[in-house]
Amino acid sequence: MIDDRETRTRLLATATRLFADQGFKKVTVREICHAARANVAAVNYHFGDKLGLYREVVQQAIEGMVRTNEAAREAGEGQPAEEKLRRFIVIFLSQIMRPEFGTLHRLVQREMQDPTPVLDALVAQGVKPRLEYLSGVVAQMIGGEATDAAVLQCVGSINAQAIIYLPNAIGKRLGFEFRAEDIDSAAEHIAAFSIAGVRAIGRRRGRGRQQVRRRRSR
Repeated sequence: MIDDRETRTRLLATATRLFADQGFKKVTVREICHAARANVAAVNYHFGDKLGLYREVVQQAIEGMVRTNEAAREAGEGQPAEEKLRRFIVIFLSQIMRPEFGTLHRLVQREMQDPTPVLDALVAQGVKPRLEYLSGVVAQMIGGEATDAAVLQCVGSINAQAIIYLPNAIGKRLGFEFRAEDIDSAAEHIAAFSIAGVRAIGRRRGRGRQQVRRRRSR
């Protein structure tokens, strides 16, 4: 029983790394089992087949996203929209600093570039709830619905600012080397920059609505 659990754990860890590096289609069951020091039949025994193993790997990434989403919601509970945004950014950047985040991010990128049957679960359970939360926060700041194009554009801009801090070789060469002690200052910068931008969008939307009302009243 202990050996079974250990084998399953090794298979998951090895498959996560290989799927993140090469994508689902290019990795073979034999390659995973060899790297995990497991019998070639171990994948079928523990997960049914290669897709079953991949589903479990992606589910781990989804669960990480869910934990981040829940932590952000709890941290922002009862706070003004701008403070909700600040706290979300701090929590998200803290997750970026976790050693396994880079691997899971590459895994998600692979899935985006070459989708598998697991994509729907990844979007519905992991990505969509985070974007819906941010959209709701931004909508509170500028008015309108969370599904408005202007709101979604703001959410995209906020996400992009955070992702640039993900440790990577190119970012390091460009001066975006990110350390744990940088979280607070980076989060404050992103929050201040984002809040100012969202406010500007809100003012522009307000002027646009006023102009529409004037034209209709003529």
